[in-house]
Amino acid sequence: MTSGDERDAPDAPERWTPVRSVAVGAAACALLLLVGTFTGRPDVAVLGAGPLVVTAWHLLRRPSGDVHAAVVAGEEAGSGTLTGTVVLEAPAGTEAVLVDVLRHDRPVTDALVQVRGTRRLPLLARTVRTGPQEVATVQVQGVGPGLASVSDPPPPAARRAVVLPAAAALPDVPLPPRLRGLTGAHPSPRPGEGGDLRDVHPWAPGDRLRRIDWRVTARRAPDLRELWVRREHALAEAVVVLVVDSRDDVGPDPLTWRGSQPPRPQDATSLDRARQAAAAVARAFLDRGDRVGLDDLGVRRRPLPPGGGRRQLDRVRHALALTHPEGEPATRLRPPRLPSGALVVLFSTFLDDEPAVVAEQWRRAGHRVVAVDVLPQIRTAHLAQRERLALRIVQVARTDRLAALADHGVELVTWRDAPAVALRTLARRSQRRPGAGVPA
Repeated sequence: MTSGDERDAPDAPERWTPVRSVAVGAAACALLLLVGTFTGRPDVAVLGAGPLVVTAWHLLRRPSGDVHAAVVAGEEAGSGTLTGTVVLEAPAGTEAVLVDVLRHDRPVTDALVQVRGTRRLPLLARTVRTGPQEVATVQVQGVGPGLASVSDPPPPAARRAVVLPAAAALPDVPLPPRLRGLTGAHPSPRPGEGGDLRDVHPWAPGDRLRRIDWRVTARRAPDLRELWVRREHALAEAVVVLVVDSRDDVGPDPLTWRGSQPPRPQDATSLDRARQAAAAVARAFLDRGDRVGLDDLGVRRRPLPPGGGRRQLDRVRHALALTHPEGEPATRLRPPRLPSGALVVLFSTFLDDEPAVVAEQWRRAGHRVVAVDVLPQIRTAHLAQRERLALRIVQVARTDRLAALADHGVELVTWRDAPAVALRTLARRSQRRPGAGVPA
């Protein structure tokens, strides 16, 4: 945008130039006026004089200021909808403003709007992508009185926003092999309070009086020489660490995997799917009172520590939205450190060996590992024969990699194929006994 000093510059009127067609028409009218004057034809002179006077009048009344535009981003309306406001400022005498709206360097819409001083236009954009992205780029140009002059176009006004991944609801999720703490939402095998009935036992020092079962006592010890108490299972919480592999951000078109051209804006990439899947899993555990943390396999930075509550879900969604590939990733000598007994949910495309190697190391360390495949559905109809062969080789290697993970006890979930059903199946497998996980 132009600064305030430039608005008051003495050469501001020259920023409004006549339209080329108007200039050509004015030259033709002047020629008619000269021809009519020198040939003694007043009718021809009047024919050229009328439009020439009107054109000169409009050009003399052209504005003397600049047209400015700004994009004010609004809040995310949900369902991939972004809202915003285009603020237009035009000097006195401006007839209208031509507004062109672009997204991802592609024209979306254009309009000719009337502006008297300042006008605000609502802006709505739909997207299937998540993370930092462009809301819109607005290019404007002022139109003078009688459409005889136009202003020099100012620099385009653009606005970027961070689109948070939506946290869909999941009916059930698996549990880690070991539960932690003395409070939570899941029954553990340890004796305590708050869970299901464990047994009925004679009273011992340390038992609370409110736990006395008078019916059992009356039946087993009518003389009240011995009191019987009800003992319960303790409630515990699960610790879950979500690990996102941000090294790959590929779309459905294999031709874009080389990085020479970006995926189409209307295609959700693997990283978009990973963000959505991780947000849904985080919400499922946090709604049950568990603790959830977040780590990134593609970069080396401090992970988001496990926490609970609604604010933790907001932190996880915001951290997921900012996750993106950052240059050439460094090779890890050891997997990221995890809390003891944590459930690991790894979101990756598994197009190379590193996520598989890390998952196997976590599994050997005793963690329950769920590998979520976030590769989109691949489009192959437009591929040539050589490109199909190359894709087939990549798919065979990827299939062998996933099969090796399953052989090592890593549980697989494909996010594009009914993930809620697969997670519910894994959850039922972990509910064979309180606090149980995958068999060793």
